[in-house]
Amino acid sequence: MPDRSSRHRPADNAAGGFVAIASGIGTRALAPLAARSVRGLALLAALAWPLAGHTADAPAAAVNPALEARMMVLAAELRCLVCQNQSIADSHADLAVDLRQQIRELLATGQSDHQIRAYMTERYGDFVLYRPPLKASTALLWGGPVLLMVGALGALFVVLRRRQRLGADAFDPDTPGDETPDDRTPDDRTLDATPR
Repeated sequence: MPDRSSRHRPADNAAGGFVAIASGIGTRALAPLAARSVRGLALLAALAWPLAGHTADAPAAAVNPALEARMMVLAAELRCLVCQNQSIADSHADLAVDLRQQIRELLATGQSDHQIRAYMTERYGDFVLYRPPLKASTALLWGGPVLLMVGALGALFVVLRRRQRLGADAFDPDTPGDETPDDRTPDDRTLDATPR
């Protein structure tokens, strides 16, 4: 009688088929599993595809390193209008990238640092400057911290003078045994009169 195991295990069978037959699963049971894993890989590739194109481009640099250094100094003095707490040099916002490129172009045309600052101020207002000039529209900005400090010191002085004028008995803690029956409120007297 021929051996049945040799009939189900051909010698030229692939290792995966051999393991499947040896474990009793059969190749037909593996077909749906293989199809699911291929579909899963295809879905994963489709989801990862848009991320592959989202690589950041290197920032454009001027051909002249001295010009690039001047641009970075100027960009460090200008506020990013999107981030508002970063300079144009530090920000990665699209507007900051565009403004850095515009500064490069203005420097390439031969404009001075003062002319570029004036251009940016004319276009975006004094807010774009980290050190706005002292004028009527920015007086509160420059004087505000001083006014707040003077107000706080004045309030502290008034409070300390009032406390100094009070007598020492105003600062004694009230103890429960110090009050007389006449000092109690009517509600306290009513609570004492009720039987317990």
